[in-house]
Amino acid sequence: MALHLVESRPMDAARIVATYRLAAGARDLAARAQVLALEQSVELPAEALHDPRIVEEVVARVEAIEPQPDGSATVRLALSPQTVGDDAGQLMNMLFGNSSLHPDVELVDVDVPEALARHFGGPSGGIAGLRALTGAHDRPLTCSALKPIGTSPRQLGELCATFARAGIDLVKDDHGWANQSSAPFEARVRACQAAVAAQGGRTLYLPSLSGHYAQMQRQVDFARELGVRAFLIAPMVCGVSTFNALVRAHPGLAFMAHPALAGAARIAPPALLGKLFRLFGADATIFPNHGGRFSYPRRVCDDIAAAARAPWHGLRPTLPVPAGGMSVERVDELKREYGTDTVLLIGGSLLAAHERLYERSREFVRAVAEPSTADAA
Repeated sequence: MALHLVESRPMDAARIVATYRLAAGARDLAARAQVLALEQSVELPAEALHDPRIVEEVVARVEAIEPQPDGSATVRLALSPQTVGDDAGQLMNMLFGNSSLHPDVELVDVDVPEALARHFGGPSGGIAGLRALTGAHDRPLTCSALKPIGTSPRQLGELCATFARAGIDLVKDDHGWANQSSAPFEARVRACQAAVAAQGGRTLYLPSLSGHYAQMQRQVDFARELGVRAFLIAPMVCGVSTFNALVRAHPGLAFMAHPALAGAARIAPPALLGKLFRLFGADATIFPNHGGRFSYPRRVCDDIAAAARAPWHGLRPTLPVPAGGMSVERVDELKREYGTDTVLLIGGSLLAAHERLYERSREFVRAVAEPSTADAA
């Protein structure tokens, strides 16, 4: 049963709500929760606070503590938007900045006031926007990746042409592509975009953005002139403030978020990859699916997809992208688990076909277009 440390009342809709898990064995939960509230708001001990306005309006409030069967506890804090201002990076800081340094704390969920959600804006197009760009309706979208690093622009263009000819909707750079000498950004984008355009279909090529904000802005401008309409970006690598600023500056473009470095902090994947990446503008969010190269359990993967698509302060829904060692043989399973509003990403499994890449890519496209076994039944 939850132990409420304030009078029972409805949650303050004007506050940011953050839920944390304290590791098993924490002593004096009430005191530990209060320390967490102070650390994530004013970073001072209670005895150092003298201004009544700051105590009332700025210091985070402990709303509830709930012991868990495994000996851990969840703590719900109400944080003041005053501590965030209008910056996505500062929101991350106030949610889990100092407390990420405490090994007994995990951030497991977050909600924001509607006004703050409107400020960050969420996806510019979301699911409907990516469907409009690709012309793919009433089925999952298909996606593959350009690998390995070290491949030349000419070779990458040939891969793009094969994927586009096979009918794959999205062809993205591997997230490791930056401005390497083997395939500089401009040469790579010129070759890949020309290749997909030459096939005459609706395939989108997504270059990977890298560097600081000004460099990314120049990359977007260059690619957009060539007809590129979607990009890959790793928000935890470039910074969520940079990511959100790029999205807001380019409302007509689509952004797929890559999870690189997202596992470096103890933030629950549904909260980070499903909710926060969506809040900051991801039209699609990649996550490591269960049964692949990574160890996320199925429940966590399903929760990421649900968070990406659930109604939330009027933000457009985001397409979940289960990935990480998927294969054509798993397409039917993936469709049954994640449904129509999903991007199915298969990279290495297709590239392993070598000279049969086109045929294997066509198998992928056909498998996605066919009814699932559950539908057929």
